[in-house]
Amino acid sequence: MDNFGQLNVFIQAAETRNFTLAGRNLGISSSGVGKAVARLEERLGVRLFHRSTRSIALTPEGEVFLERCQRIQGEIAQAEAELTEGQGAPRGRLRVSLPLVGMLMMPALTGFMRAYPCVELDLDFTDRIVDLINEGFDVVVRTGEASDSQLITRTLGTFGHRLVGAPAYFARHGAPAAPEDLLGHACLHHKYPATGKLAPWRLLRDGAELSLDLPRSVVASTIEPLVQMAEQGMGVACLPDYAVHAQLQDGRLVPVLDPYVAHRGVFRALWPQSRFNSPKVKLFVDFLAGALLPAQPSAQRLSAA
Repeated sequence: MDNFGQLNVFIQAAETRNFTLAGRNLGISSSGVGKAVARLEERLGVRLFHRSTRSIALTPEGEVFLERCQRIQGEIAQAEAELTEGQGAPRGRLRVSLPLVGMLMMPALTGFMRAYPCVELDLDFTDRIVDLINEGFDVVVRTGEASDSQLITRTLGTFGHRLVGAPAYFARHGAPAAPEDLLGHACLHHKYPATGKLAPWRLLRDGAELSLDLPRSVVASTIEPLVQMAEQGMGVACLPDYAVHAQLQDGRLVPVLDPYVAHRGVFRALWPQSRFNSPKVKLFVDFLAGALLPAQPSAQRLSAA
């Protein structure tokens, strides 16, 4: 195996922290990965990994070497991209993890498919926390903050929240005129699947956040059932505005207490540093950013939280 091949094996092993997963990604056996790493260590005269029967970890020398190798890999990818840029459309598989509410981003996704038909989109819809490296994702799209300093992030769009209910529900129960009125209403809550915690209803008065123990008529781990239940007149829900845009437009849902609702969220794309210069990743992220939020800051490395 040549030097570049050994470097590629090292990067895979270092990023996955697992020889078996690295071998699977490379199409070779785990013993082949181990032998390639051992030859590289012998050639360099340093130990790159601490090994045990259960796990591997980078040595300090390995950490430094990984950063340099990722930079080299990125330069090579950029060089390839520059050479092939004028030779036709990008192609190949792009594996993307999106939140369950990502179904609401389908117009942007289908637009990308039409613009780049040679790119094969492999879409995984889930709200669980995924491991980009170990699970082989090229890009992950999520809402909220991110704090992994090993990932590149870019803001794709922002969204607000609305308190909504069906006209028939408010005809029966009355529309709340103040946040405290919600204590007498059926409240439909979203919980975060990863933690089981309820998504907060951030209500403000005169700049101060209110603390209300709202009724829990329904708790659901995804947004779509809450939209449906609100439409059916089952209660009031606090939902992202992009999830109820059509319903508000055609009157199936109506907003209440808008002056008191303050919570805003962010859609982010995250991807490994080793894929920073991947043409497919860049095109996909640029396309989503253009569709969801036309004026975007450039991608930046996350600072450690």
